[in-house]
Amino acid sequence: MVGPVTDYAAPVDDMSFVLRHVVDYPSLAEYGEFAHADLDTVVAVLRECGRFMSEVLAPLNRSGDQIGARRNDDGSVTTPEGFAAAYRAYVDAGWGAVPFPPEFGGGGFPWVVGVAMQEMLTSANMGFSLCPLLTQGAIDALLHHGSDELREVYLRNMVTGEWTGTMNLTEPQAGSDVGALTTRAVPAGDGTWRISGQKIFITYGEHDMADNIVHLVLARTPGAPAGTKGISCFVVPKYLVGPDGSLGEHNDVSCVSIEHKLGIHASPTCVLSYGDRGEGAVGYLIGDENTGMRTMFTMMNNARLSVGLEGLALGERAYQQAVAYAGERVQGRAVGLEADQPSPIIEHPDVRRMVMTMRAGIEALRCLILLNGSAIDRAAHHPDEAERARWNDLVALLTPLSKGWGTDLGVELTSLNVQIHGGMGYIEETGAAQHFRDARIAPIYEGTNGIQAADLVGRKLGLGGGQVVADLLAQMRDTAVELEEGGERLEPIGASLRVAVNQLETVSKWLAQHGASDPRALFGGSVPYLRMFGLTVGGWLLGRSALVAARLLEPAERSGSAEFDAAFLEAKIVTARFYAANLLSGVAGLVGAATAGSEDLYAIRTDYLVG
Repeated sequence: MVGPVTDYAAPVDDMSFVLRHVVDYPSLAEYGEFAHADLDTVVAVLRECGRFMSEVLAPLNRSGDQIGARRNDDGSVTTPEGFAAAYRAYVDAGWGAVPFPPEFGGGGFPWVVGVAMQEMLTSANMGFSLCPLLTQGAIDALLHHGSDELREVYLRNMVTGEWTGTMNLTEPQAGSDVGALTTRAVPAGDGTWRISGQKIFITYGEHDMADNIVHLVLARTPGAPAGTKGISCFVVPKYLVGPDGSLGEHNDVSCVSIEHKLGIHASPTCVLSYGDRGEGAVGYLIGDENTGMRTMFTMMNNARLSVGLEGLALGERAYQQAVAYAGERVQGRAVGLEADQPSPIIEHPDVRRMVMTMRAGIEALRCLILLNGSAIDRAAHHPDEAERARWNDLVALLTPLSKGWGTDLGVELTSLNVQIHGGMGYIEETGAAQHFRDARIAPIYEGTNGIQAADLVGRKLGLGGGQVVADLLAQMRDTAVELEEGGERLEPIGASLRVAVNQLETVSKWLAQHGASDPRALFGGSVPYLRMFGLTVGGWLLGRSALVAARLLEPAERSGSAEFDAAFLEAKIVTARFYAANLLSGVAGLVGAATAGSEDLYAIRTDYLVG
């Protein structure tokens, strides 16, 4: 291999291209509140952030996996060696604060900039990245739903990273069915509440990297309605906070155990118990009683995009490792080369196919993730109310694609890295297996991908009476026409995209027509439909990239495109062509699965299946 398994180089050039030419970041920077965050400034920030991630966090990725987090006899948790110091450096550098409001110590940059930074953070060290990710979700919930008092007490230290945050949703008996939770919250008579119960799968629920941990906990109050309508959300800090902001006594929350997982060994996944000392942990209600689901979805919608980019980030890290290994590993003679001339395996057609599959999937997914992030910014900050609503609808549609397709793709891409390494990929010492193991949690996080698919067909397909999907299909069809008219190099991309868009439209109409009469058919076809949608959107965005690259390669444009050299732009066109021929063509094979109906799905009796 070239270099140690800890090497990582941030793909800032590709991020810069996508921000400038695919998601039109310069127009976003024209919004008044983002005047300080022009693209040149953003790219400079991303380069420095990438340097930090590659030098400080990437070297800890391998050792963190090998050492893992450890629960001590007193219930405290020790993270792997180097993590606490790296987190201190991360906080001191201010990376986590960049996309948050200045009034709470943030940098006031657009959310899409934070998304790009988070990709680099996750590529460098996924186990580490989960702590800032969960804190980010808790911050977002308090920003949207917390009282002025709660925001004043907690947000500044959370934005800076001095304190971290968690999301406490899941319980042993409930799983993804949040409405089945049993954790209780009882009023204490002084405006606070006493929380009792147990939560599982709490990422960074206990650790040694920050002074305080701010838990956001879902619980039921006395007399609350059954199901999700009776859920409230509470701030429950690890250490109580005094009137002057100082930390007081340890709250009645303890780490009972940490999970032994397939991957992300450095991240402590905790079982937390509230109220073991008797009266219950002190909690503070967020918003009104029985509005916890609204707060939860604010946290989860934020987190779903972040989880989607985990697929991208690990795919990128695995790709860098794969091409380094394939370029150095010599084995056999590639087809077409002279006899007795050994070849690096990257010259063999099947290895080259796998490398290009990784490259094309990563570039398509990066376009989608950054488009989703920029749409969040436009939905929140566009000066026109109607435009804000339009962008908000697009966010709603893209989020299950980013999370569902993105994380499925992350598993596939990291698996290809193992395959490219051959037998050495199955050996832990190469590090290839870690990326595959780490990626496997992402399709489960924040609502399994089956839930994302159900959301897509159950809620998003019908947005605006179906007009939101129709508008996106129309945009993709327009790009296909432009590509088909763009010359012989671009025409095949456009032809493949046109076919995929037509097939996606056909299936969208089929699901809309059959959904009401046969819900099993609707949801039974939802997962292949989500994959169809993701593949098509990826092809559309790579098609747009190819159009830009072709324009910038024209002699009249070369002086204005010095940021990207000719080889970079040529690769954009070739990658889009490869995707169109090898990946986008897979849309056709999913039509039958998406429209199969439910007859065969339920034809075999359940008692026969389960024995």
